[in-house]
Amino acid sequence: MVGQTVRSEAEKAILKHRREVRLAKSRQPKKKGKQLRGRPKGVKNKEKEKLDFSAELLRINQLVKRMLQLVRLFVSVKYLVLDGHFGHAQAVLMGRENGLELVSKLRCDASLYEKYEGEYRGKGRKKRYGEKLNYDELPVKYLQKSESEGKVTTKYYQGIFLNRKFGCRLKVVIIEKRDVQKGKVGHVILFSSDVALGWEKLIEYYRLRFQIEFNFRDAKQHFGLEDFMNVTATGVENAANLSFMIVNLSAKLLAQRATSCVGINDLKSQFRGEYYALSTIKIVQPKAERILIEKVKEVISRIGSIHRYNFSSSSA
Repeated sequence: MVGQTVRSEAEKAILKHRREVRLAKSRQPKKKGKQLRGRPKGVKNKEKEKLDFSAELLRINQLVKRMLQLVRLFVSVKYLVLDGHFGHAQAVLMGRENGLELVSKLRCDASLYEKYEGEYRGKGRKKRYGEKLNYDELPVKYLQKSESEGKVTTKYYQGIFLNRKFGCRLKVVIIEKRDVQKGKVGHVILFSSDVALGWEKLIEYYRLRFQIEFNFRDAKQHFGLEDFMNVTATGVENAANLSFMIVNLSAKLLAQRATSCVGINDLKSQFRGEYYALSTIKIVQPKAERILIEKVKEVISRIGSIHRYNFSSSSA
């Protein structure tokens, strides 16, 4: 699904205010010494299960609903995969409102806690959060796999953790990459609201999301997504959908011509060459034999290709 984004003046004002707040915080000097603990004055409890969608999430929610009405006629959909920008509680609630579980990414410094397993002392509210996860010393009990490639060691950890901003447990997969020579360590934190999802499947599902980046690249580079001059909402939507439809069509054609085409440039060269060959034959020899036509098409279609293959019929 593709939809045009038109921000209202109110939404623009909110985004501008947020940028100003972030800029002001970055310019403030860091406080030294002992910090005051506890909740800041005037801050109240927030309902973690309350729907409070931003304008951005409302637009995405509408697209998801429209898509599910079509897709669920043919297949059963269980997961909604979004990038790290939507790794928050409201995105989880949006997915569950549509009967979907979210797969997304958290910040590399996200605060994760183990579930508290201690005894209840009989006073006050039962403690929910246990030890905070230390990314510098991840517990061995969560390690699932370790592999090395050259000087880089990759470790995969999984577990069910809590975050204070989410109203549910999270299935978390932590991918740790360590450069043995330089001593640098990096973490990628993937999560799902479905705690029963396997860690390997979680990684696989999130990787599938990256295909949309290739789709945008192809649509812009080859099929006019960056060049159309439409200004009306309907015109923009039609032009964008047409670009992505041709991306899907090209993927189907590439699968059919896997032995002779590596990418879209090869595919375009083949079709352009075949068109030129047929147009020339119609002028020079209108009643040419089928074998001759096929040989000419093969030769001409390879002229502009980046990856040139040797065809058995034209080996001479």
